[in-house]
Amino acid sequence: MSLSTTPKRYGSLSIGLHWVMLLLLVAVYACIELRGYYPKGSDPREALKTWHFMLGLSVFALVVVRLVARMMSTTPPIEPNPPKLQTLSTKLMHLALYALMFGMPLAGWLLLSAAGKPIPFFGLHLPALISQSKDTAEFIKEIHETGGTVGYFLIGLHAVAALYHHYVVRDNTLLRMLPSRA
Repeated sequence: MSLSTTPKRYGSLSIGLHWVMLLLLVAVYACIELRGYYPKGSDPREALKTWHFMLGLSVFALVVVRLVARMMSTTPPIEPNPPKLQTLSTKLMHLALYALMFGMPLAGWLLLSAAGKPIPFFGLHLPALISQSKDTAEFIKEIHETGGTVGYFLIGLHAVAALYHHYVVRDNTLLRMLPSRA
């Protein structure tokens, strides 16, 4: 397994970051969805919310690593070469996914800051980014919740597109991001 990208596939760093990010996003969404099964103020509900915050901030940290890795690497070409409109839609989808992975944790951090709540991060308490304001917190909460809903669609569409490329178009789009069997 090569750390760097080859003409046929992404490097192991890019592949590993991609799949770790997926697992983190699943965990972030699971925590916030599962919290609804517990009464407000209960220990399990509060624990799930705390994990949601910490895992969300982990996404924020890893997306920075992903961006740096992406800028230092090339992208293996899709074979056969896709139409230009498809290439444009791919770029727009990746831009939207990066905006989600960067914007949602940042919005969560801003929300906790505006609500005057602690910002936990695995034993650390991060500083507030803005001053406390109930109106600002409500506004950011709406944005964060809407972004979460949009995220379901973006992630789902990304997965469906990968499967479409693999099983219908039969190009190497998905294969470039799968871990090597060697």
